[in-house]
Amino acid sequence: MYTSTGFISFVLRRVTGVALVIYLFIHMWVIGSALQGAEVFNARLDVVQSTFFKFAEIALLAGVVYHTLDGTRLLIVHQFGVTQYRKSLFYAVMAISVILVIAGGLPILLYALETM
Repeated sequence: MYTSTGFISFVLRRVTGVALVIYLFIHMWVIGSALQGAEVFNARLDVVQSTFFKFAEIALLAGVVYHTLDGTRLLIVHQFGVTQYRKSLFYAVMAISVILVIAGGLPILLYALETM
């Protein structure tokens, strides 16, 4: 049961969803600091422009891509009743996610390494 594509999809979707909510709160924390003055805003920007956060942007990209594609896969499976294609659609989502994360993450990685 714990190795089925449905369970793996469920866990990954929940983990990426929670990660995206955490990112949203961090984003609001940084942007909201603009109301407290330029020095506070610049201090928080310095925190999120650290090397750790540059690499975390690749993880954010991976989470957004997977969460979006898997949600779309779920809509297709449930709306069109194509339950017999669940596994192959899951593998397609994984493959497309990997391709998109490599294509989008490589420029981010190169920029992060360049500015270190």
